[in-house]
Amino acid sequence: MKPREVPLGDAARVWAKIGLLSFGGPAGQIALMHRLLVEEKRWISEARFLHALNFCMLLPGPEAQQLATYIGWMLHRIRGGLIAGTLFVVPGFIVILALSTLYVTAGNLPVVQGLFAGLKPAVIVIVVQAVMRIGRRSLDTPAAIALALTAFVAMFAFKVPFPLVILIAALAGALTRRSAAEPVREAAPEHPGGFGYAARCIAVFGSLWLAPTAALLAMLGPDHVFSNIGVFFSKMAVVTFGGAYAVLAYVSQEAVATYGWLAPGEMIDGLAMAETTPGPLIMVTQFVGFVAAYRDPAALSPLMAGFLGGALTTWVTFAPCFLWIFLGAPHIERLRRSRALSGALSGVTAAVVGVIVNLAAWFALHTLFTDVGAVRLGSVALEAPVLASLNVQAVAITLAAAVLVFGFRASVMTTLAVAGALGIATQFL
Repeated sequence: MKPREVPLGDAARVWAKIGLLSFGGPAGQIALMHRLLVEEKRWISEARFLHALNFCMLLPGPEAQQLATYIGWMLHRIRGGLIAGTLFVVPGFIVILALSTLYVTAGNLPVVQGLFAGLKPAVIVIVVQAVMRIGRRSLDTPAAIALALTAFVAMFAFKVPFPLVILIAALAGALTRRSAAEPVREAAPEHPGGFGYAARCIAVFGSLWLAPTAALLAMLGPDHVFSNIGVFFSKMAVVTFGGAYAVLAYVSQEAVATYGWLAPGEMIDGLAMAETTPGPLIMVTQFVGFVAAYRDPAALSPLMAGFLGGALTTWVTFAPCFLWIFLGAPHIERLRRSRALSGALSGVTAAVVGVIVNLAAWFALHTLFTDVGAVRLGSVALEAPVLASLNVQAVAITLAAAVLVFGFRASVMTTLAVAGALGIATQFL
C-alpha cells in the first residue's frame, strides 16, 4: 500500500496503540513500530523504515518519538506527523503525572519507599546494559574509544558541560570524516521542501516551541522557577543527541548541582518511573519539572504548580522535535549523503558511551553509598564514596538485577518488577 492510501483514522488508531504499548525504551519502541507498520500493516517498506530511523538518529531529541513523527509525516504529511508524535507522548505524560503526584504526596509511606529502594539499584544495571549495547556498536576504532574515554574524564573529573562535550565530539568526527553516509535503496517520498515551506515550519513550530518561555520570562522574570524550567529544557532539547541516558547526565548535573531542584537519589527515582511507563525515557524530565515547581510554587498550590511545571517541561522538550522533523524531512537524501554530517554523528555516538558511563558511575555512587564526599587531586575534585556508608541492601538488589539482566536475559520490566518487590520486602523485614 502506498503511504497516501492509508486512511488517517486507521493510522491514528495504530499510533494510539503504539503510544500505549511503548514500554522498554527506544529499542523496544522501535521494534514495536517495525512489527506493526512494516510486518503487519505493510504501510511502509523495510528500506524506508530503516531510512527513516537513520534520519532520526541525526537529530537531537528522542529518536523513537521522532521516528513515529517522521513516519506519520510520510503517511499524511504534517497532520499525520502531529498525530503520531503527540499520541506517542500523551500516555506516558499522564502516567508520569500520576506517579509524580504519588511521589510528592505519599513518598514517605513504607511501601513507596521500599519500591524505590528496589528500583534504584536495578536502574544502575539497566544503564550499564545500555553502555554495553551502544559501545559494541559504536566503539569500533581506536579513535572512537579515545573519544569515549575523553568524554568520561571530561564530565566525571572536570565537570565539563554536556553540550560542550557533544560539540567537541561532533567537530572531531566531522573533521576526520572517518565514515561516509550509507546509500539507501529506496528514496523518501518526494516533497518540494522549498524556502516557503521551510519559513512556514520555522515560523509556526519555532513559535510554538519558544513563545511560552519568552512569555514567562517577560511576565515572571529570569529568576522564577517556571522561567528557569522553560529556558533550561529548551536548551536541553537542542543538545539531546545520543538518547535519554546521555542527556540525563546533563540534566542530573544541572537539576541537582546547579538549580537544586532535586537530590541525587530523587533523580534516580525519576528515571525508574520513566523506565516503567510507556513513552520515551526522556519523560523523566517531566518528573524533574514537576518536583521543581512543586517545591517552589509561589502563589499557586504546590500540586497545581507541579502540574504546570511538568506540562511546561514536556512542551519545551518535545515541541522542537516536530520542528526538526518537518523542517528536515524534505531534505533527507542530501542530509544522509553528507560525509561531514555522518562523521559528526559517529563522533557524537562514541562520546555518548563515555557520557553514559559517567551517568552510571554517578548513579552507583549515590545509590550504593549513603554518604558521598570529595577527594582532591591537585585542582581536580573527584566524588568518592564514604566506604563505611555502604548500603548492603542496595548492593544485594544490584547483584540480583545483574543476574536477571546478564544471566537470564530478563526484560527491563521483569527486572524492575523483581527489584521493586525485593525493595518492598526488605523494607518491611
